[in-house]
Amino acid sequence: MKNQEKNENNKLGFYDTGQKMDRKSSSILRKHFSRGMTAFLVVAASVLFYFMLLRLPVISDILWKIFDVSKPVIYGLVIAYLINPLVKVMESWFYPVMEDRLASKEKAKKISRALGIFLALILTVAALVMLLNMVIPELYRSVRDMVFTLPGQIGDWADKLDKMQTDETTTGMFIKNVLNEGADMLQNWLKTDLLRQTNILMSNLTVGVLNLLREIMNILIGVIVSVYVLFSRELFLAQSKKCIYALFSPRHANIFIHLTRKSNEIFGGFIIGKIIDSLIIGILCFIGLSILNMPYTVLVSVIVGVTNVIPFFGPYIGAIPSAVLIILNDPVKGLYFIIFILILQQLDGNVIGPKILGDSTGLSAFWVVFSILLGGGLFGFAGMVMGVPTFAVIYYIIETWLDDRLGVKKLPTETKEYQEGGRVTDEGIYVNDEKI
Repeated sequence: MKNQEKNENNKLGFYDTGQKMDRKSSSILRKHFSRGMTAFLVVAASVLFYFMLLRLPVISDILWKIFDVSKPVIYGLVIAYLINPLVKVMESWFYPVMEDRLASKEKAKKISRALGIFLALILTVAALVMLLNMVIPELYRSVRDMVFTLPGQIGDWADKLDKMQTDETTTGMFIKNVLNEGADMLQNWLKTDLLRQTNILMSNLTVGVLNLLREIMNILIGVIVSVYVLFSRELFLAQSKKCIYALFSPRHANIFIHLTRKSNEIFGGFIIGKIIDSLIIGILCFIGLSILNMPYTVLVSVIVGVTNVIPFFGPYIGAIPSAVLIILNDPVKGLYFIIFILILQQLDGNVIGPKILGDSTGLSAFWVVFSILLGGGLFGFAGMVMGVPTFAVIYYIIETWLDDRLGVKKLPTETKEYQEGGRVTDEGIYVNDEKI
């Protein structure tokens, strides 16, 4: 019996030792295998990246095809994102009423949300239809008047310069030649290029109508998609968080979720605030120009309102060509317009803009200008508009990372602490010479 127990103990010890040896050997093999697999993946990724660069036009065409097919979903997400604040307001109005009348809170919540989405869409569509119905006819009339009157106005200015005998000086001759050539070029463009482009447009009208109908269909499908997104927004958010926590460590997942919320706060506050701000500025500009009896009232108001979406440079981009158009029609009214637009922009910059936008980006004036120039240089008008919130998110990420690094080193994170006498010794201790 003792011999049998001894043999069993020897067997257990053998298997136990064997398992330890197996763990050790497999651990060594696993390390070598992991290193080899890492090297293989790096080489494979490099080769794949090289072939992607060689096939960049093909990949670009595929991506554009995917984008074109996904337009209804993209439109739906954009529409849902833009009207979501309005839906929340409407839902908060309906929910208390439905909660009192219905026994089930879940049912009251669903009905309130459905009514909120429906009413928000109706109000949005009604506002867009009213705005287009007011703007498009007047805009067409202003553009038509400009096409017919602008060449004559430039010619009148050239005649005035001739009567002033500006040809006695080199500068006067240069100005007169420039105006004459400009008037001739504009008249030729209106008679030849504009007519040719109109003929091309008319010949491609069928294709244009089909493309327009396709985009309208995509927008209509996008509205349907936005309804589903808004109705189940908590579910989609929960699924997104579930995926993030499944793919990343808890710490990295929490950081990612925090940055997503901060990005939504920056983009939402900036985009929606800028749209409201520009709409108000366009309406105020229309009212002011109508009172002052300015020419091209609707056209100038639309230009000023649309360009106001661009931070910092927007008012100047819209005001300069508008002022030129009005000055050509009436120099005195042009001067009044410049004074009016300066007052309007001061009102926007000091009262309306801060009330609506607040400090939604957290960027200084220098970084705002930098982000506009960089975004505009890379992506044009869209880059000028979206460059500020995008750079604000990047700025926040870098600032958070730097503050975290300073916190690890037990150093102050406030920027003002490093001004003037603030410094860090070689031992890693913060001191302020001014406070000593």
